[in-house]
Amino acid sequence: MRLVVDCRYVRRDGRHDGISRYTAGITGGLGRLVPLTMLIDDERQLGLLPDLPWVRTRPPTSPLEPLIPRVVNRLRPDVVFCPLQTSGSVGRRYGLVLTLHDLIYYRHRTPPVEFAWWVRLGWRALYASYAPQRLLLNRADEIATVSETVAVEIAEHRLTRRPVTVVPNAADGVPLAAAAPGPRDRSLVYMGAFIGYKDVPTLVRAAALLPGWTLHLASRIGAAERARLEQVMSGASLVFHDGVDETEYAALLDSATALVSASLDEGFGLPVVEAMQRGVPVVLTDIPIFREVGGDAALYARPRDPSSFAAAVLRLEDPEEWARRSAAALHQAARYSWDASAARLLPVLERVAATRR
Repeated sequence: MRLVVDCRYVRRDGRHDGISRYTAGITGGLGRLVPLTMLIDDERQLGLLPDLPWVRTRPPTSPLEPLIPRVVNRLRPDVVFCPLQTSGSVGRRYGLVLTLHDLIYYRHRTPPVEFAWWVRLGWRALYASYAPQRLLLNRADEIATVSETVAVEIAEHRLTRRPVTVVPNAADGVPLAAAAPGPRDRSLVYMGAFIGYKDVPTLVRAAALLPGWTLHLASRIGAAERARLEQVMSGASLVFHDGVDETEYAALLDSATALVSASLDEGFGLPVVEAMQRGVPVVLTDIPIFREVGGDAALYARPRDPSSFAAAVLRLEDPEEWARRSAAALHQAARYSWDASAARLLPVLERVAATRR
């Protein structure tokens, strides 16, 4: 099987976002199973990718993206795996497996501000109705998605006639044998974006109900978002890290009581697994995707309810409760790995390749 993985969605600045990490993780897992070629658009992406053969072409945001098969066809692949659903397909002579991560932007339609204006315009058109999504997905031979929750949504909205396989997200590395030893600070960690549906203000208001506790906001944050949070932080102890590297993030988790997320919508929720992998309990919004990923290990709070989050956090002041949740978190995190996800994806790729041949 001649396999090409579209890695053009990997970041160039040396730090993964969600799609970038998914691409690199799945590519590494597949590369340990079968030979493959990576498709990139910038050699800086190689710093976040496994050491595998690669070919460079134009970026996926190019206006010529619909015609990218004219380039890929020259590689004579049997099948191409793309970690998003937007890869061009006009004139392709290979099997194609696309990925749909979530349906969040049908409910929260503001596009990422870093995109060019014409990309944001296309984004709004894509998410104005389900029709464009159906056209995108039905161009493929099969579809991958990252959670059972999203797979159910795809079926409910009849987004594709193609088979759908769940290929879960995962955290890098493997779960620790046990949580880092030593006392835990009365601190909470949030890792994620500061966009509306993440509902970070609920976490800030919960922190205000927890005297003596500190909420660490680990991700990069813009000035406007920071100002909005500072308006609601009365009584809360906050630390704005404005981005941390992997070592700093691990140190934050290893001294914290819990990772918290008040998000109202997710396709997966990778920081949840990252924390559980280190034996850190998680306190999450009670929504279906967090129930799937956090399982019985997590503590759950009502959406948009700071007092519910504060009450859940206070349960972890009991050392026995914390130890029980920590052990359960490690057990739950062991369900997710890139090798396991690649093993789920490989039969899909082989099936599509065999059909095309």
